[in-house]
Amino acid sequence: MARKLRKIGRRFGISAPRVAVRTEMPWYLRWIVVLVLVALTAAVGAWMYNAGQRLSGFDREEMAHKLSAANAELDANGKELERLRAIANASDSRIAIERTAQQRLAQQLRALEDENSNLREELAIFERMLSSDPRSAPAISIYRFKVTPDVLPGEYRYRLLLISSGSQRDREFKGRLELVLSLMDQGKSAIIRLPQEGDAGASGFALSFKYFRRVEGTFRVAPGARLEQVQIRVLEDGSNQVRATQILTLG
Repeated sequence: MARKLRKIGRRFGISAPRVAVRTEMPWYLRWIVVLVLVALTAAVGAWMYNAGQRLSGFDREEMAHKLSAANAELDANGKELERLRAIANASDSRIAIERTAQQRLAQQLRALEDENSNLREELAIFERMLSSDPRSAPAISIYRFKVTPDVLPGEYRYRLLLISSGSQRDREFKGRLELVLSLMDQGKSAIIRLPQEGDAGASGFALSFKYFRRVEGTFRVAPGARLEQVQIRVLEDGSNQVRATQILTLG
């Protein structure tokens, strides 16, 4: 009992511990204070950062303005580049068109020059024919016989001029052409006669004229074959006798 009384005396007597009464701050006020302190700290940090950049010669606003101006200039240069490219492409197209037109004109000019040369040759032939003795002239004559490669591999084009003279002038000549081709194919020599029997294009070799006739046509051989010689023959209908012939050797 005495021990319990001594404990009570120590708790409530002179030697008892002091009790402090404090007013507790609400939680939301503490959060507001914390947020204000954080905002102030961030603002001070940003001000010090900007101040340090300005002191070191770096101005963020100025650099942002320069960057915006550089982007605007880059966009303008890109548009100008596209415009210049469009002009260049249009110029290239015009140049290509003009070049094509010039090539066509050059081809037409060469064709006209060839035609003019052919006409002069024909005129000279006719003049010689008129000045010659009809009795000594052959009935059918072959002039300007040419064979040239055509567009497709193995394809050739032939041209010739047939003139009726002598006693043949007084009547129409009817007959046909024959081509005899000498060629090398896969190391072997071969002879081809055109038109071949049953050839659907045989009608293209038929002849019917009184004074003169220009003849032009094409024939084909194997693409790998080498054409060495072409013989042209003129035969009259109803006879196998050759009325005119000429041999052309190709280089």
